[in-house]
Amino acid sequence: MSLELISAQEALGKLASFSMVIDARSEGEYAEDRLPGAVNWPSLHDEERKIVGTQYKQISQFEAKKLGAALVAKNIGAHIERHVLDKPREWRPLVYCWRGGKRSGSLALILDQIGFKVTLIEGGYKAFRAALVVDLPKLAAQHSYLVVCGTTGSGKTRLLQALAAQGAQVLDLEALANHRSSVLGLIPGLPQPSQKAFDRHIWTVLRSFDSARPVYIESESKKVGNLTVPEGLIAAMRASPCLQMELAEDERVALLLEDYDFFVKDIEFFCERLVALTEARGKETVHDWQTRARSGDVASVVRELLVKHYDPVYLQSMRRNFEHYETARLISPCDHSVGAMTALAQTLLPQP
Repeated sequence: MSLELISAQEALGKLASFSMVIDARSEGEYAEDRLPGAVNWPSLHDEERKIVGTQYKQISQFEAKKLGAALVAKNIGAHIERHVLDKPREWRPLVYCWRGGKRSGSLALILDQIGFKVTLIEGGYKAFRAALVVDLPKLAAQHSYLVVCGTTGSGKTRLLQALAAQGAQVLDLEALANHRSSVLGLIPGLPQPSQKAFDRHIWTVLRSFDSARPVYIESESKKVGNLTVPEGLIAAMRASPCLQMELAEDERVALLLEDYDFFVKDIEFFCERLVALTEARGKETVHDWQTRARSGDVASVVRELLVKHYDPVYLQSMRRNFEHYETARLISPCDHSVGAMTALAQTLLPQP
């Protein structure tokens, strides 16, 4: 037998050395979070887990184990037929389940008997998650950051995208969170990942970076929608140098109308989201915004949202939380276009 057990801590640094990372848990567990790059080969599917679990609790543990074994054998057979028959002898999979127990052990044993060199994570996903949580603040502290600040609509995200396109190291938390980080920031049809998956996305991106080069990141608060930015990363961001983006008010309004075009296309959805600002701005103001939006005057509503709501809150938060905000380097794109952001990015990066 060539089965090998490795610790979760060791697995953190060796993921790239395996031919494939296989998650033997159910589809639902896999969807919530998994190891980076893992594929899903369920030993038990979601519905099968429920059936076996119910029988285990209500009928007999022995009967449940027999049923579970039959289902696991059938599913593993299907995975081998579908995915393994074309694999060479040198193929080296890493296999895990929830706690490194029966589901991954069954799959690993059969793969081992075929003749593959198989590795199991001791403690499974649970241990890997715990190791990642410990490693994440250490990893965040290894990098230096340039924090892109600026009021809503000033083009921070577009600048990050332009920087990334030119080879800069960019950690775009809003992209990883599927959210634009405000009361109106949810993106229709694009659910946020779980907190565990968000943490894993951040960890995966950070470990791909060169610590000798700066990481560009937006001046986020602790929350991006329903997700929490890891404490170690927040602390590193708030102690880092800042870049202050400034863009003319008309350009900011135009940018937001482009980036939030789904609100322009679905006014009732926009009006529904405005209700979330009732406590902060009052029923009368929110009703006025809704009335004007329904009449087609979305631009003036966006302008007032910027001036009366977002700008004061944002500036107060920046001064309170980012220690180098007051000495930030001022940067100003000529307009809100992608071309202007590309030109600005070029001025920030070392020239060959």
